[in-house]
Amino acid sequence: MRAFLEATYRFSGVAAGFFLVLIGALSLMQISGRLLGFAAHSFDEYASYCMAASTFLGLTWTFRCNEHIRLTLLLSRTRGGVHRAMEILCLAVATGIIGFFAWSTIQMTWTSFTLKEPSQGLVPILLWIPQSSMAAGLSVMVIALLDDLIVTVSGGAPSYDTIAAPTDNTPSFER
Repeated sequence: MRAFLEATYRFSGVAAGFFLVLIGALSLMQISGRLLGFAAHSFDEYASYCMAASTFLGLTWTFRCNEHIRLTLLLSRTRGGVHRAMEILCLAVATGIIGFFAWSTIQMTWTSFTLKEPSQGLVPILLWIPQSSMAAGLSVMVIALLDDLIVTVSGGAPSYDTIAAPTDNTPSFER
């Protein structure tokens, strides 16, 4: 099960990277189109859909690599059982909030799918298609939060606490 979860988290991160590359390609095609005299209709709209996909699909991998901004002012001042209890509380609250957000996004996507709702751009696209990446990214994030919550309740360390600290010879821009 652990291997499947890690593969899912990694796939989500790779998909986020793919959409970033796609944003670059769409931008390059739009610029080339202007220079060559042909219109690249709705490419900026497609790039914005790719940005949303990259953002939401990248949430989990960023979380698992301890790259999210965490406010640890209180957590850093606690030790032992109090620290573990606060960590569990934070993970439980985060799971609840992101779970609600994921559920709402899944409902929105399903509504767009059943109504066959198109976008308002020059080239209409069914909105459930770009909304699906948001729903998928948030769903995987809920799974990752629940995974860390279960590990922490079981006495283990959450994924973001198991990341190795940078060594002294690591360049400062990589820290």
